[in-house]
Amino acid sequence: MPSYALSLAALLACCVPALVAFNLPPSATFFNQAAAIGLWGVFAAVLGASRVLAGARAAAALLLALALLAAGVLWSAAVALPASLAASALGLLLAALLLAWSAAALEPQARRQALQAFCLGWVVVGVLSSLIALVQVFAPAWADGVLVARSGFPGRAVGNLRQPNHLSSLLLWSVVALVPLREAGRLATRAALPLGALFVVAIELSGSRTGSVGVLLLALWGVVDKRLSRDSRLLLVGAPLLYAGWALVLKLLQTDALGAATRLGESDPSSSRFGIWSNTLTLIAQQPWSGVGFGQFNFAWTLTPFPGRPVAFFDHTHNLALQFAVELGVPLALLVLALMSLALWQAWRRSLCVAGAEGAALRAGFVMVLLMALHSQLEYPLWYAYFLLPTAWMWGACLGPQNEGPAAEPSTAASPTGFGLALRLPGLLLAAGALFSLGDYGRVVAIFTPAPTAGPLEQRIAIGQRSVFFAHHADYAAATTAAVPADALPAFGRATHFLLDTRLTQSWAEALADAGDLDRARHVAQRLREFHYPASEPFFEVCDDESLRALKPFQCEAPQRPLTWRDFLDH
Repeated sequence: MPSYALSLAALLACCVPALVAFNLPPSATFFNQAAAIGLWGVFAAVLGASRVLAGARAAAALLLALALLAAGVLWSAAVALPASLAASALGLLLAALLLAWSAAALEPQARRQALQAFCLGWVVVGVLSSLIALVQVFAPAWADGVLVARSGFPGRAVGNLRQPNHLSSLLLWSVVALVPLREAGRLATRAALPLGALFVVAIELSGSRTGSVGVLLLALWGVVDKRLSRDSRLLLVGAPLLYAGWALVLKLLQTDALGAATRLGESDPSSSRFGIWSNTLTLIAQQPWSGVGFGQFNFAWTLTPFPGRPVAFFDHTHNLALQFAVELGVPLALLVLALMSLALWQAWRRSLCVAGAEGAALRAGFVMVLLMALHSQLEYPLWYAYFLLPTAWMWGACLGPQNEGPAAEPSTAASPTGFGLALRLPGLLLAAGALFSLGDYGRVVAIFTPAPTAGPLEQRIAIGQRSVFFAHHADYAAATTAAVPADALPAFGRATHFLLDTRLTQSWAEALADAGDLDRARHVAQRLREFHYPASEPFFEVCDDESLRALKPFQCEAPQRPLTWRDFLDH
């Protein structure tokens, strides 16, 4: 492929998913993720793959880990996970597997070009995201929600991904991407240093503690990697100094309500993570061998008694290792984590074997993967396609064969035209899948944002329930709007496996009671009460009214027999 085609594909794949500010309910990130799937598919198709078997062997540990996760999705779907949720998870895992394999299967020359294009794209998206961050903090009135997203965190930048930690991880990658471009002579020091400063300032404005730790990791790279030039190491080592200096400037200007300063007064520095980790360990102890099933954490956690639970509705554990352990079971989780650790060590070792600008790019790729691993210990960024797919591609690139040996496979250029096109087909199929998902998503958008000519709600819900990837959103609407609650029990059986929030949980309890299943209704109501959410207070007011307590409303009583979350899998 011509270099301009590769550069354009990389630029679009890096920039567009992170810059889309407009979205439609029910998902706040759907368009970002659809853009990531489609454009990274195009990027893989543009690159093609020439060392198919060699790439698969080189990245075997990573590919096997992803394959085991995909198998976990299929097993969970066979037990309880609704088809639409299983299809979404399986699609993302297969996309990651494709990106990792396609990067590992590149010839050295193609990989060198791809790495430079990748880094350039990430620098460009870093510049644009930093400008968006400055607008969100210093000129929030300019954020229109279409070109620039509005920040839901006063004084903090969120970028167009609308999440401070996501913005900080994106910008940390942008700082890393400066180094290979500087080492290859494609970016002068007089440009790299101010760009790095801009990115670090925007990271501080996000107020992300993950970002602050990531800045320290950049400095550590600058200290230990003596192969880098003096200017590149200065850029990395100076990052935390600039971060601290900018925070001091804001302090002297008495702008404590900006950036990282907004986090200093928080009573819970973990943002309820300590609580959810404690609950997760309890769930792991209760089912250590098989886990609760892929994608089932929120369902199992919500329906398990935790009187002192965090009050937020958590759908992830905010720690990748705990997520695997609670959902897959300890044995399979350890196997997957061992394979990933092996792949991470292999990526580091192989990146050290390459000298010059390409070696710097591979080590930068390893640092990017390491930063995402760090972020995954505190959140779940890899559940988003705009982080999962570039991480998988860069990881695969670091794992790819570094030298051509006598047994190397023939390159695509020397292969028949049909074979060369066939190697690009998986990426094109991925792009086609993204286009299909746009139409599929429209089926549920019509439920929550109907057009003036849209049909009645029942008809729109029925159409949405035929969606391949998003039917659970239609089930949510069916479950929470039914005139006769008991009639919606089949919809509850699917919608409750996505996220049990206040509205859905209360409606579920009422539907179970309406159907005469009082013990299960009482159990669900008691779990809702543990959250102490203001929105559910009217539901429990009857329990404090002496004149009504004689009627024994179900939500005021404990179930007559002990129940577990597994007792709700058939409903």
